[in-house]
Amino acid sequence: MARCAGPGALGSSMATANSPTAAEHVTAALLVIGDEILSGRTKDKNIGYIAEYLTALGIDLREVRVVGDEEGPIVEALNALRHRYTYVFTTGGIGPTHDDITADCVAKAFGVPIDVDPRALAILHERLRATGAEMNEARLRMTRIPKGADLVLNKVSGAPGIWIGNVIVMAGVPTIMQAMLDEVAPKLKTGVRILSQTLRADAREGDIGTQLGEIAKANPEVAIGSYPFFDPQHGPNTNVVLRARDAQKLARAARAVAEMLERAEPNLVVSRMTKARRAGKVLIDWSQNDAKKTTVCVYSLRATPRPSVSTPLAWEEVEGAFAAASAERLS
Repeated sequence: MARCAGPGALGSSMATANSPTAAEHVTAALLVIGDEILSGRTKDKNIGYIAEYLTALGIDLREVRVVGDEEGPIVEALNALRHRYTYVFTTGGIGPTHDDITADCVAKAFGVPIDVDPRALAILHERLRATGAEMNEARLRMTRIPKGADLVLNKVSGAPGIWIGNVIVMAGVPTIMQAMLDEVAPKLKTGVRILSQTLRADAREGDIGTQLGEIAKANPEVAIGSYPFFDPQHGPNTNVVLRARDAQKLARAARAVAEMLERAEPNLVVSRMTKARRAGKVLIDWSQNDAKKTTVCVYSLRATPRPSVSTPLAWEEVEGAFAAASAERLS
């Protein structure tokens, strides 16, 4: 398998190779295997990388499961996921130790035998000669491959991964997993890439949640999410992220969100200032002109003498006026 570029360059190179149709929808699941993940001894670094990588290929990662080193749960998860999604990727459990049982579980899930594979054995022998290490029983475990499976080359440490049916078995070590993912990428089916657009709301998530729900209902083919964050200068804020495969539908939904935010802006100003006034924290006079600029006069009830700010302000600057007048921020 030819080596492919990393996630940042995948979009153009893969689209040309596979030329997905507009209706094609390729899905995937990730099964993370290992007691060390569940116990917290090892912090997973693969989920985010794989999610970003597959998204760049136009493959939707729809589900992630984490299971321990137990045959029953691994086999159960494999059979559930491989019948539900286009691809199932697994990480972990293909090393040389007694608890590396992923290959055996994959064989059981597919109902095929597993044994030392001559191809894998030759690869490992070559690797050991190059490194001066010796073959032993533990290393031999890594050459056991389910019958009928293809090998996923491992240019980092030699021991291959496994591709059988729609299941792709990779190492848990991030550098090795990434090399294996590069190996399989050129052979994957790819779908239409997801487009995204982010709008800064300049509002708290709770202030716009109902309106976003209405827009999402009117645009069912556009995924709309709201993600709160704290702006050190202006306080609580929200990013609205829209995702869709159709550029026109994405643009239409984004316009609806932008228009909603414009309509909501004066009401949010009134609400924020009313709360401040009622709380007895500040004394405020304000007005808004046709250019949607707010003139706000803010007086601190705790400062002596009382400072004032009377300047044309955009909405994102209103909280700055609060701060300038020594007002406490409202939660």
